[in-house]
Amino acid sequence: MKIYKEGFDFAFDVSACEKCAGNCCIGESGYIWVSPSEMQNISDFLGLNIDKFYKKYVEKVKYKYSLKEIEYNGGFKCVFFDEDKRGCTIYPVRPKQCRSFPFWEHFKTNTKEVEDECPGITRL
Repeated sequence: MKIYKEGFDFAFDVSACEKCAGNCCIGESGYIWVSPSEMQNISDFLGLNIDKFYKKYVEKVKYKYSLKEIEYNGGFKCVFFDEDKRGCTIYPVRPKQCRSFPFWEHFKTNTKEVEDECPGITRL
């Protein structure tokens, strides 16, 4: 199944995720933005109180919050990426940033970058 979004010159083939090593969850360091309500949803999903969840999995960046990253294969991975299963351990409650990938505003003008990262990208 391919997903299209207005304003983007590419489509995303969801089935490519099965063959991918989790490229959207690993690689260069970056922020994985998470809102307070998303933090609450994730902590509920994990069965943790919000304070324990925050201390273990979140870092504050100025006035925002990001999920932590872990060094991995010369780069980084999201703390919730399971390299054995090549998937997200909080998939049903993953943050909006993760749910909206690859349709990020940045990739409207940087299509080559997302093509190199994601095997599910096809130019229109």
